[in-house]
Amino acid sequence: MTSPHDEPTNDGPTTFYHGTKADLRPGDLIAVGHKSNFDILKKLSWVYFTATLDAATWGAELAKGEGRGHIYIVEPTGEWFDDPNLTDKKFPGNPTKSYRSRAPLRIIGEVAEWQGHAPEVLQAMLDGLERLKQQGAEIID
Repeated sequence: MTSPHDEPTNDGPTTFYHGTKADLRPGDLIAVGHKSNFDILKKLSWVYFTATLDAATWGAELAKGEGRGHIYIVEPTGEWFDDPNLTDKKFPGNPTKSYRSRAPLRIIGEVAEWQGHAPEVLQAMLDGLERLKQQGAEIID
């Protein structure tokens, strides 16, 4: 499927990641209409993914639910775009290499070993997100 981001890089094909607490297997699809990682009452209208392990790590750490976080290697099955929640609102361009799609993401593998953020860094992020929530901001869609 063609996309504004399908252009090859000098490093070869791009690997994409999705961080979550959901227990998934290769071949499973992450699709719109399922529960969000960040608001279990809200259904996904987009699926989100990234080309950086750091952004996927945040997804795995911040996702709601029990159990450990997972970082899956995914492939988009349809057209995808820059995530405007990050690229337009927080970071000019797309340095986090964060994307979204209405088409499912296919799980093709899992990152077996990854390191989470330091506890104080994670707590600072959680505190900041809670402050935004108290102000009525929709933090993560």
